[in-house]
Amino acid sequence: MSDKVRYSDEELQEFKILILEKLEKATAEFEKLRETITNSSDNGVADTSPTFKVLEEGAGTRDKEEAARLAERQRKFIQHLQAALVRIENKTYGVCRVTGKLIPKERLRAVPHATLSVDAKNMKQ
Repeated sequence: MSDKVRYSDEELQEFKILILEKLEKATAEFEKLRETITNSSDNGVADTSPTFKVLEEGAGTRDKEEAARLAERQRKFIQHLQAALVRIENKTYGVCRVTGKLIPKERLRAVPHATLSVDAKNMKQ
């Protein structure tokens, strides 16, 4: 890789499009998860025996807890993507925060919110 200190405006625009697409999908998924968590309608067990109703409600609670964990993870992902958009606007996107070198495009395409190069990430472990 050359001694570039930042990506060009054209390259940043390419990454911005990629991030916006991922952000749209992530937001839609987050909304689905949030609906799952907040859905307080009947679980469809009103006419079952008490034993099955308890089992169904337990499974429903477990499912909602799992959805809550996934929603929190998705919320953090959305925040990371939004922070990446800010870095694009500041023209600091793609610069490793440890080494100060450009993060390879391949890594940014795979993990568009990355702030560390693979080398810097390995050093931290």
